[in-house]
Amino acid sequence: MDAAGLAATGAGQGEPLVVDVLYIDGCPNHESFLPHLRELLGSRGVSARVRLVHVGSDEDAQRLRFLGSPSVRIDGRDVEPGADGREGYGLQCRLYRTSRGVSGTPDDAWILAALSP
Repeated sequence: MDAAGLAATGAGQGEPLVVDVLYIDGCPNHESFLPHLRELLGSRGVSARVRLVHVGSDEDAQRLRFLGSPSVRIDGRDVEPGADGREGYGLQCRLYRTSRGVSGTPDDAWILAALSP
């Protein structure tokens, strides 16, 4: 499994948050989501280290408790409310039930809520 670091723009104090975007090959949602995520963080003045985490095998998916691509975690916690209690890990695209309907990316409100202390 590889991880590549990207820097989000924004001003913050202390150590930056770590935002992991877990993804699989062949699922297009993470690529289109990344610019939006960086913009969302920057618009809130959040200093964050955004890391791409490639999930390449079923073993990785099980070990990482990977619910599908893309999965967004802030400081190790999935941004989707209730995700900690879910199972069904595997190499799959992820669908979210959001305020805007079913989506291939998490709701902005969940990301912003996960950024709050």
